[in-house]
Amino acid sequence: MTRHERLRAELERYETSDPSEERHRAAMVALLAAPDAFSRAHFAPGHFTASCYVIDGRGRLLLHHHRRLDRWLQMGGHVEEDESPERTALREGAEESGLRDLTLLGEGIFDLDIHGIPAARRLDGLTEPDHDHYDVRYLARTATPDAIAIDRAESNDLAWVTLDQAAELMPGSESRRVLRKIERLLSGSAATSERSLF
Repeated sequence: MTRHERLRAELERYETSDPSEERHRAAMVALLAAPDAFSRAHFAPGHFTASCYVIDGRGRLLLHHHRRLDRWLQMGGHVEEDESPERTALREGAEESGLRDLTLLGEGIFDLDIHGIPAARRLDGLTEPDHDHYDVRYLARTATPDAIAIDRAESNDLAWVTLDQAAELMPGSESRRVLRKIERLLSGSAATSERSLF
């Protein structure tokens, strides 16, 4: 099965949480018709990326202040050649947080979002036009939250925050949707005394 086929199957299995996310899923399935849908050089309309929301045993969320976009965000980035979005999410999460023990929670995809990226000059001197990131999002946990280490090439800062603080730092509707999902997951874990995230 090809990477395109695997992601299509995962998207078809995934249960969206609202009409906006359902539209994102339909657009992602359509994008998979493009042979270079995972290439960061595919700009019309965009390409796949992957994100990793990282939580710890205290229910905190790790965010980084993105150098280029000047915003607080979850870890994430571009899909490498022959890499699955799931693998990308874990790799980017580890690279941008310094955490080496990340493990995915849940049954795979945690959220879907398509968002615009402004034009910018790259390190190699070329300019990328405005385009969209078709972001496949995952949730991961760490048992070593104090082991975070900032990657200055990617981030201005790293911070463990409560979900309420995260909502203030990331006020968009797509972020609120993810935070609600994390809150429900954490509430479910807390209500089950025999189980925990770890």
